[in-house]
Amino acid sequence: MQFSEIVNLDKFPITDPKFKNSCKGLLDRKGALNLKKFLLPAAIKEIREEGIKKQHLAYYVKNKHNVYLTADDPSYPDNHPRNRHIISSKGCIQDDQIPQDSPLHTLYNSDIFKNFLSYVLGEQALYKFADSLSSINLHYASKGQELGWHFDNSSFATTLLIQRPEGGGIFEYVENVRDAVAGEMNYTAVNDILNNSTSTKKFNVPEGTLTLFRGQNALHRVTPTQGERTRMLAVFAYNSKQGVAISPETSMIFYGRVG
Repeated sequence: MQFSEIVNLDKFPITDPKFKNSCKGLLDRKGALNLKKFLLPAAIKEIREEGIKKQHLAYYVKNKHNVYLTADDPSYPDNHPRNRHIISSKGCIQDDQIPQDSPLHTLYNSDIFKNFLSYVLGEQALYKFADSLSSINLHYASKGQELGWHFDNSSFATTLLIQRPEGGGIFEYVENVRDAVAGEMNYTAVNDILNNSTSTKKFNVPEGTLTLFRGQNALHRVTPTQGERTRMLAVFAYNSKQGVAISPETSMIFYGRVG
């Protein structure tokens, strides 16, 4: 499948300077950009069918973690927002398990797509990861599985929704909760969110949506999947430097193997 058969270029002219400026401005202001139905129907169908065929290979994890995705700090009590445990549960297949001729690989490796992302994200260039597992992941969240509240370690995330569940699976976030660079963790605001005392923003996008999200300072989660249809999400991981690989320890935690 060619690039022009994957992306709806009539709706999203990603080489056009005015369109790129518009996308960048929206992401800079809101911290999130949703390009709904970015993928053409035939591409969504092919990726979904690939995902269903490969789902038996998925590595499933159920983790308890704090929202900062760091080891607990014994100087705080267990019920402090620094140490409060959240549950995340999902499965995924990794880059080397996705067919090389998949539309996911064609899109991920496309210079046109990477140039668009680089501009919108304010990066000089984007590179794939040096390990064989983490560049493209296809995530599965079956009934009752969820992604608990957390901050991202990376400055941006790039995802494609491939299959919506019957219910749930809603992305929920609160922007500008902390300042990671300054080391301001804002425990009070985090505690209010975990106690459901803060209003949140939500989006429940259609299949084929490209989402760019800055989650380093925005606390976010995906609510539990409802119904028998699995939520399927493609995650594209890029790095601003060449030759970067995830650590063997991280690889074992999330993939059960090292690439």
